[in-house]
Amino acid sequence: QVTVVESGGGLAQPGGSLTLSCEASGLPFNDSEMTWYRQAPGKERVFVATIRRTFGTVYADSVKGRFTISRDNARNTANLQMTNLKIEDTAVYYCKAMYSSKISAWGQGTQVTVSS
Repeated sequence: QVTVVESGGGLAQPGGSLTLSCEASGLPFNDSEMTWYRQAPGKERVFVATIRRTFGTVYADSVKGRFTISRDNARNTANLQMTNLKIEDTAVYYCKAMYSSKISAWGQGTQVTVSS
């Protein structure tokens, strides 16, 4: 059974920083792609960033230059470091672990609120 657990959400002021963590188990983590998505109130879930097993990364234009995704294979975790936060970054952030198209799982989400 694949399990994905996010942590690290909370409240930040505009211009502030937060780091989210995602721990996955039950799949070959080193060979898995880890992706962060977010869903703002009343909107669809959208892509934020992904890190491949090769450590290659892709970012949404809206977070490029402000967010950094990384992975620690020894701890089966993927982190999302968020800096220069904006009010529009407020959302529930979800992590998805994917080993293949048939083996993937989502976490329960963690709330990020950016407000003064």
